[in-house]
Order: sequence, then structure tokens, then C-alpha cells
Amino acid sequence: MEYASGGELFEYIVSNNRIKEKEACKFFRQIIAGIEYIHKLNVVHRDLKPENLLLDYNMNIKIVDFGLSNTYKDGQQLKTACGSPCYAAPEMIAGKKYNGLQVDIWSCGVILFAMICGYLPFEDANTSNLYKKILNGDFQIPKFVSPEAKDLLKCILNTDPQKRYTIQDIRNHPWYNIIKSEKEPEGIVIGMNPVPVDNNIVQKLEKFNFSLSYAKKCIEANKHNHVTTSYYLLLQEHLRNGGKSNADLSSPSFISTAISQTQNEEGSSSSHSKRRVSIPNSSNDFEATSAALSSK
Repeated sequence: MEYASGGELFEYIVSNNRIKEKEACKFFRQIIAGIEYIHKLNVVHRDLKPENLLLDYNMNIKIVDFGLSNTYKDGQQLKTACGSPCYAAPEMIAGKKYNGLQVDIWSCGVILFAMICGYLPFEDANTSNLYKKILNGDFQIPKFVSPEAKDLLKCILNTDPQKRYTIQDIRNHPWYNIIKSEKEPEGIVIGMNPVPVDNNIVQKLEKFNFSLSYAKKCIEANKHNHVTTSYYLLLQEHLRNGGKSNADLSSPSFISTAISQTQNEEGSSSSHSKRRVSIPNSSNDFEATSAALSSK
């Protein structure tokens, strides 16, 4: 598993009280790029929050914890209410069918609010009151937030999913463009786009007694085995060193432990229990709460 030395975005917000808008913009651009990518693969996350956003050694965002995610077909609406209450979109809380991308964008808006303000837009110890606030879009933006950021937050945290900002709307907004960055990578779609292979890194695998032709086939086919694990460990270390050659990179001591572990684990299977979280306790509880709210 990739090591994210920067820890959770949540911890970073807490330690800084709040994040300056320029840095928050950098994080937000990366989150939006990641969300756009997974939705190109027809995957909805459904549990986006600062605890599920990690920071690597370069302070770049890594989206994790896909335990509540699901796949969907183009145009398909979803109905399972799940995730974390404070980040859940109003249409999900209301028990309606929802568009996966729109609920993930809502969660991104809550995350942006948390980064800039240092606290959540919707909070209440009473669950019913919390749901009412979300359904009504009842939140206040502090005075220290810039007018541009205020406008973007209001446009993303729109309770009407049809009027809520799209990814393209977000990208066209002035606040999103307060920093200039390189063109965001589009990512590859397995089965459609070829997996890029660094032949220089493949050559280094020979020092670990791998067949180069077999290694290349595994990488191009996106196999998950000890060969591709070794390749990506070497590639990551290569990139971490700025793409420069490194004597330690070709030393067996660098990944020998990892290789021996993955070789021993190759072909073995283990059962993992998935963490399933619903709002508040189960789908039935959610529907009952939603019905109670709608009747008031």
C-alpha cells in the first residue's frame, strides 16, 4: 500500500485551525480532478470527507476508502443512503434517487468549507436538526472568507442538484483559478487507454531475476502481482528522486523485503470485512427519519 506521509487532510486542517485560501485551492483542484476521474470510470465514492483524503510526501491529495463506493451505468440514478451525515447531499438525506456525481460534488463543497473556515457548515448534536439544516441549506459563511470563495461555496452547496455547480462550472469559477497550475492529468481508463510503461524501470527488474518480457506483459495488462508491485515501488522511488538515477534504486536491499513478501503472498487469499456505514444506522432508520422530516 502506498505510504501517505502527510497524514489525513482532517489532521492538517485541525493543526492549522484552517487553511489559507491559496493552499485550499490547490487541494480542492486535486480533489475535483480525482472525482472527475473516478466518475469517468463510472464509480461514485459516497464517503468523501477530510478523513478520507490523505497527503503524500509532496502534500498532494490521495483519495482513499472506497468501502461505500459503487459502480453505475451512464444516466443511472442510485438510491442507497450511505456515508457520513455531515457530508451527505440533501437529496440523499431526503431518500430520493440521486446522481452519483452530484452527491460527490456536494461533499466536495462541504470539504472546501471545512478547509477555508476550519469547521463544518452543517453541525448539530441532534440528528433530526442536522438533517433539517442540510435539507434547507442552512449554513453561514464567516466574514473572513473572500467574496469569490463565498460565491463558489453557495453555488456548490445548492440544495437543488439540478442547479448545483457541475465540475465544468467549478473550473470556470474565478476562485478556482486564483492559482495557476499545469494541466491536470486526465488519467487512464484500463481497457481503453494503454498503461504507460517506463522501459528504464523495467530493465532494473532484471536485477531481481524477473523475466523482462513477462514483466512488461503484467504491467500492460494491469496485473496485481509481485512483478507489478516491484515495478511500481521502483518507479515511485525513481519519481521521488526527481526522475534522477539513484544508486540505491538498483540495489536489491531497496525492495527485497517487499518482493519476498509479495512473492509469498502471491496466490494467497484473505477475507476482509468491509466497513459499511449508513445514515444514521441503517437504510430503514434513514428512510424513517426522512419520512418524519418530510411530514413536519
